[in-house]
Amino acid sequence: MKRKFLSFALILGFASSLVIKAQNDQATFSLFNEYHKNKDYVTAIDYGWKIINSDPTPWLRYKIFPKMEDILWYMHDSMKVSGSEIKMLNDTIIYFYNRAIKYEPKNESHYTIRKAYVMETWLKANPDETIKAYEYALSLDSNIDNFYKDHLGMLYIANASDNNDYKLKALDLYSKLAETDPDNPIWNQKLEGIAEDISELVSITKKSWEFDKDNLEKAWKYASTCLRAQDYEQAKIPLEFLTSKAPEVINYWKQLASVYEKLDMNDKAISAYKKLIDLQPDNRDNYVNLALIYKRLEQLSVSRTYLQRGMKADPNWDYPVFIEAQLYEQAARLCDFDFMAKCVYLLAVNTYRKAASMGGQFSSTSADRVKALQNSIPMKEDYFFRKLKSGDTVKIEGHCYSWIDRSVTVP
Repeated sequence: MKRKFLSFALILGFASSLVIKAQNDQATFSLFNEYHKNKDYVTAIDYGWKIINSDPTPWLRYKIFPKMEDILWYMHDSMKVSGSEIKMLNDTIIYFYNRAIKYEPKNESHYTIRKAYVMETWLKANPDETIKAYEYALSLDSNIDNFYKDHLGMLYIANASDNNDYKLKALDLYSKLAETDPDNPIWNQKLEGIAEDISELVSITKKSWEFDKDNLEKAWKYASTCLRAQDYEQAKIPLEFLTSKAPEVINYWKQLASVYEKLDMNDKAISAYKKLIDLQPDNRDNYVNLALIYKRLEQLSVSRTYLQRGMKADPNWDYPVFIEAQLYEQAARLCDFDFMAKCVYLLAVNTYRKAASMGGQFSSTSADRVKALQNSIPMKEDYFFRKLKSGDTVKIEGHCYSWIDRSVTVP
């Protein structure tokens, strides 16, 4: 009986101590909360530490850690805080964030990025350790505020050397920022500042891709940097990779087709534009770009076929009509200057007039070509000697012009 009584007394005493502790903790938190509400942070901080150093679990729903964080940051930035108090804050801030992460794991990304920031700005910690903290925070949440990403980027740049890959990491980070936040010019400025000149930037992006050869994002960054540097020979390599890995991405094919053109790789440019036509059958530009290649190759009939398809895609566009007129002018120049050549020039003039009447971008240029060709079209005597009168039609024919299959009317 005596043993039972002693056991009961011990249990009762332990329970009583728990009740007293709970009451004390409640009183401590109430004081903390009241002082925090009244912005008496100097008094509140001691009560806050008592809660955090004990078991803060019951007070998580009252946001004990966010409130304590407010106090710590306010006091650190306050002009009224002494040097010794700043040192105390610096000595305890990492401990605070570790406790916050332990008890609020769902907010780990927030506390981790803030921890990295105070390591950088408050503690002036080892840059490599601070970079690791930032990188870990980013791995937890890639959508953290760009403010912190910029701080990581600045650390990369400031500590880049031949012994690390920080320059490549900075390039990758600011490239992503430039893509996700295109309205902010600072990211492209920082990108340009990473390298001494555009050729070094090409080299950096190339190296970045070579370290991660299957990464399409890095391949595109390398390609786009080459394009900015007008290094089309190098740009061709990542663009060919991109079109092979992502054959449905229109922009990759557009850039590759343009690069092939600039490198005079006409057969490959034609294939690329035909792929674009398959992907975008209603896009007028692809037909005209293809027509221009065939024009340069003097395959004028094929060129006109693609121009007509471009006109069908956009009947109000004057550019393909203007180019068609150039085809006729080009055909006439390639052959002897005889009566039939003059009729072809007249066909060119009539087509230029049509382009000028459409009121588009090439109206003025088309009108200028009409004037420039007046001495190349048939004169009255040309018609007279051939017994042609006004209203008669002349069919364009001859071995030079068999593809044209058009007629002109005597004015």
